[in-house]
Amino acid sequence: MVYLALGIRCLVGFLFLASAVSKAFGRKSLRKSFLEFTESVAAMPLAPRRGIPAVAAAVILAEFAIPVLLLLPGPAFPAAGFLAAAALPAVFGLSIALALHRGAAPPCRCFGPSVTPLGARHLVRNTLLAALAVTGAVLAVRPAGPAHPGGAALAAAAGVLAAVLVAALDDIVQLFSPQETPHAVRDRGPAARRSAVRPGPGPHPGRDQAVA
Repeated sequence: MVYLALGIRCLVGFLFLASAVSKAFGRKSLRKSFLEFTESVAAMPLAPRRGIPAVAAAVILAEFAIPVLLLLPGPAFPAAGFLAAAALPAVFGLSIALALHRGAAPPCRCFGPSVTPLGARHLVRNTLLAALAVTGAVLAVRPAGPAHPGGAALAAAAGVLAAVLVAALDDIVQLFSPQETPHAVRDRGPAARRSAVRPGPGPHPGRDQAVA
């Protein structure tokens, strides 16, 4: 269990650190990245009508605080970090579910600027992350046994790698999604193929012949 607890701690801590950094800084200026995240929060069904910038700032600060709490010694601080890590995706997951139920699909900016609309996979991701954080909180309050340095390093590396894959989920899905090539004609049956290519009337055999 000690290796599982360490792996979950590294996964959750690194994931929320990456999320906070991408929202606060991202690939653009600090102001631009924060404004884009504020717009995504405003598009959520559970967002309040007023104080959206304050809510966005509170989310970013909480995401920065989670990895710090997970690094502190003792069971109390890591457990609090895990509970916060479970609460955030739970609230956003509920908001995503309401948005999908209403037919809305705002862009997912959980890990910085993105044009990928929210979908079922984001709801599943948040649900699994909340469940994983609850598991981490339970393991944090239990006494941990001795850990071999090699096993601990392997568990930590596995947690960080899993966090990278979760953060890059949208990019991975887009990479393996089928892309249509330009000027390609979809195969929708014989009728579509006949209408796609219709030979026009050819020139008359003797129309362009020179007169001797």
